[in-house]
Amino acid sequence: MKYSLKQLAVFDAVASLESVSAASRKLSLTQSAVSMSLSQLENVLDRPLFIRQGNRLILSHWGEWLRPKAKKLLQDAQQIELGLHDEQLISGQFELCSSQTAAEHLLPDLISKIDIDFPELRIDFDVKNTKKVIEGILHYEYQLGIIEGRCDDNRIHQESWIDDHLVVIASPRHPFARHETVSLAQLEQARWVLREEGAGTRRIFDAAIHGLIEHINVWKDYESVSVLKAMVARGNYLSAVPYLDAKRDVAAGTLTILNTPQLNMSRSLSFIWRTDALENPLRDCVLAEARRMTRRLQREQKNPFDLQGSA
Repeated sequence: MKYSLKQLAVFDAVASLESVSAASRKLSLTQSAVSMSLSQLENVLDRPLFIRQGNRLILSHWGEWLRPKAKKLLQDAQQIELGLHDEQLISGQFELCSSQTAAEHLLPDLISKIDIDFPELRIDFDVKNTKKVIEGILHYEYQLGIIEGRCDDNRIHQESWIDDHLVVIASPRHPFARHETVSLAQLEQARWVLREEGAGTRRIFDAAIHGLIEHINVWKDYESVSVLKAMVARGNYLSAVPYLDAKRDVAAGTLTILNTPQLNMSRSLSFIWRTDALENPLRDCVLAEARRMTRRLQREQKNPFDLQGSA
């Protein structure tokens, strides 16, 4: 083997941070040591791995090809090392990426519980839309993801966690708010603000209206559910958001949920990981704690995701 795990770790850090100086701080190495390691790796592989753009180092075509393979080797090496020290199996850093609803309403409780029970486990998580969560898992950027809806990529293993559904929201001053039910024809006439393309919420909404509404008037799309709710509360718009994201606003009287019986917008929040991933005690720990959290909520009959009829 002409390259080392240290060289791959340096490459991965620079790829992540797009900076030799930032990577040197993260790895506790000098900048010259990081630069030398990168140079040695490029010489061994006989390929340029980065392109300089101003102060940033951007992955080249070959760097993009190498990144997921290097990430997998580093993750596997970490598991080998942990497996040789049983007392440290539930310790170390764990990368997770989640869609918005789970990140805002589930992960704080889940991570707080894990911090208490497994103080040596450090969970770093990013918040992205479902499409980007899947891409991150495929490129080995994260060990576990949480998405909304389905993933049909056979490289991804999906495990359903919690069921919930979307609701159509409006301002209490919207003309439709006075109606007992809202028809498909009325929904087609409305002006909408929705999540961006690629978001799980948007995919579920698009699937629900497919074949029922020929054209929907999307005035604007946004990456933030909070922005959608603010737009709806202050303007003459409709939107479709998870019930969990809307229920406090409905209780406060700033939003109302429209009764749209012809739309089925049920969905699942699911965990995903690569099907070729090795056994991972840290991932198993997070999954086990998430399952216990769901069972606890169900026992207490306070499960906010059992939403049948709650709208």
